[in-house]
Amino acid sequence: MKTLMLGNEAVARGLFEAGCSFVSSYPGTPSTEITETIAKYPEVYAEWAPNEKVAMEAAFGASLAGKRTFCGMKHVGLNVAADPQFTISYTGVNGGMVIGVADDAGMHSSQNEQDSRHYARAAKIPMLEPSDSAEALAMAKLAYDLSEQFDTPVLLKMCTRVSHSQSVVECGERTEHSKTYEKNGPKYIMMPGNAKKRHPIVEQRTADLVKWAETADINRLEKGEDKSMGIITSSTSYQYVKEVCGDKYPVLKLGMIWPMPVQKIRDLAASVEKLVVVEELDSFIEDHCRNLGLEVSGKDTFSCMDELSQNKVAAGLGKCVAQGKALDETIPARPPVMCAGCPHRGLFYTLAKNKVTALGDIGCYTLGAVPPLAALDSTICMGASISGLHGFTKAGGGKAVAVIGDSTFMHSGVTGLINAAYNESDSTVIIVDNSITGMTGHQQNPTTGFNLKGDPCTKIDLETLCKAVGIRRVRVVDPYDLEQCDTALKEELAAAEPSVIISRRTCALLKYVKHKKPVTIDAAKCVGCKSCMKIGCPAISMKDGNAIIDNTLCTGCGVCGQLCKLGAISAAKED
Repeated sequence: MKTLMLGNEAVARGLFEAGCSFVSSYPGTPSTEITETIAKYPEVYAEWAPNEKVAMEAAFGASLAGKRTFCGMKHVGLNVAADPQFTISYTGVNGGMVIGVADDAGMHSSQNEQDSRHYARAAKIPMLEPSDSAEALAMAKLAYDLSEQFDTPVLLKMCTRVSHSQSVVECGERTEHSKTYEKNGPKYIMMPGNAKKRHPIVEQRTADLVKWAETADINRLEKGEDKSMGIITSSTSYQYVKEVCGDKYPVLKLGMIWPMPVQKIRDLAASVEKLVVVEELDSFIEDHCRNLGLEVSGKDTFSCMDELSQNKVAAGLGKCVAQGKALDETIPARPPVMCAGCPHRGLFYTLAKNKVTALGDIGCYTLGAVPPLAALDSTICMGASISGLHGFTKAGGGKAVAVIGDSTFMHSGVTGLINAAYNESDSTVIIVDNSITGMTGHQQNPTTGFNLKGDPCTKIDLETLCKAVGIRRVRVVDPYDLEQCDTALKEELAAAEPSVIISRRTCALLKYVKHKKPVTIDAAKCVGCKSCMKIGCPAISMKDGNAIIDNTLCTGCGVCGQLCKLGAISAAKED
């Protein structure tokens, strides 16, 4: 059966058909839909883990038991999971193990443009890189075969464009796979004596994979009549090359991006006048070619920043192609903004009003850094707000707060809070608890009381957890109540010990949340002072000198009305 699928959906289908039985992931755009999709197959156990390190370790454990397993994450999540990844490379696997990582060139939803291909080389793990949905399905299946053939975890690298683009795939049937577990200390117990003996095995495995890469169908040479230039490319960059160049030049399309073939690249270089590498972000393929002693162009033409496009590829190749298909349209920018009724807005307004230094974290609440609120001073990585706050206050930076979401707190914030309690940090942590993982599309987390499939499960109580790690001052506020937020903030900042404020209000976008009617504005009382505009709500705008409400957006939260000193904004009467 042929059908249209997103790249992420196709990966999930490939995992299913290959007999994957266990999935543990942490949501992260652009990888999230892989796990959400495979969770719909009843034959597969799937879960959200608290973080990527836990997910990878759980997937390894299931592999050890003999099942085919998968863990998925975005590129920065691979940083969190790097510790087990490097050692699992040494131990190898029992059941096949696939690690999905999705890069975000262009930083559509990320804090950096990390190139995950370096992890494959550094950890000495093979990496496959599909360029469309059909390849995503096929390579997900191939990854398991390679994993078990070469006794290694296999990285499957996606990117935003492939993950979130649709193309035709042909679905097949599921094939079950399972192995028995046999105790093998020298293979799986990585104490120094055993690890020394495993390292030569890893090096030999890489050499064997290079041989496999030379003849593998996924590393294919597409012929072209014009030998003035040969192109090496992969992933979405391959699609741009083909759209711009058609079949004019010879193109080596790499499906296994690590380890790469040697002789196949040498043969292409010998057959063309000029060798060009088209790849996003770092000079990964290009460096490999240079290490082979080849003269090659790449980053002297194409930037190591941002996504490529048809226009950029056409310009980089000199606009000398016969079948150019460069796009002329300029797509307008869409600035990010917190949703109307977002429970974080009142809390951020309070921070900005009090001019409090606030170290932020990763989540939709990062938008609190955007004007007019401009309430955050830093955002680094998951969990860094609390650890950074501790260092800031201990270094004499003054009174400050950390702002972190409920899911991010469970991911890696709790360890920072333990550090603050243990080392007696005079600082205040604000957990903005919207009862969901908002940024990546409303996934459950350990504080919501539901698992990935929506079934009731153990719910971690934030207040109890904070007290259990040594925080004596823990209080809950409603971010829709500006006076309550202001009082709590001032009192906790004045306290000479670590404290936690839990700003709790459910995300306004959740389907089960019942909103109030939109607020109303009395035009006779409104003087156009724009006080209500200070919260940056998209439901409020100015027209003819007066504030107006967009009734299709307003959730009736009432925060704007608390800013109007003239009483021009009032709650609508409920039926």
